[in-house]
Amino acid sequence: MPLTLTITEGVFPSEKVKEAVVQITNSFLKNHGLTGNAVMTPNITANVHIVPKGFSFSGGEEFVGAWAEWKVPSFALADQAVIKQHFAEVTEIIYKLSGGRQPKDNIYVNVVHAVDGGWNLDGKAMNNEALGAAISKG
Repeated sequence: MPLTLTITEGVFPSEKVKEAVVQITNSFLKNHGLTGNAVMTPNITANVHIVPKGFSFSGGEEFVGAWAEWKVPSFALADQAVIKQHFAEVTEIIYKLSGGRQPKDNIYVNVVHAVDGGWNLDGKAMNNEALGAAISKG
């Protein structure tokens, strides 16, 4: 389940990128009750995009921002309590790693859900039922 973390250059030092990914991943797993799950843990992937200053915009004006976007099956990040808790934790992670300099109102977290059957694990397309069965073995 890929995480795309996009930050404007300078939100936090590049040496903090791995720490951000680890903490956000751990928050996702914890909030879904999957900490230590041998199937899910290696299937949480991430890529990080660092946008040069001057190439991030809000309302058409340059600004400094941070975005965390998940692409997940429709059953993940589907419960409002889980969403609220995880999104709050992600915001706090980015805020703290920025040394408190990145305004929380310029930290964005969202989720994109795949249609049922539009996901794969171990190179095989799976629907939600098959994914759930695979994850429950972990």
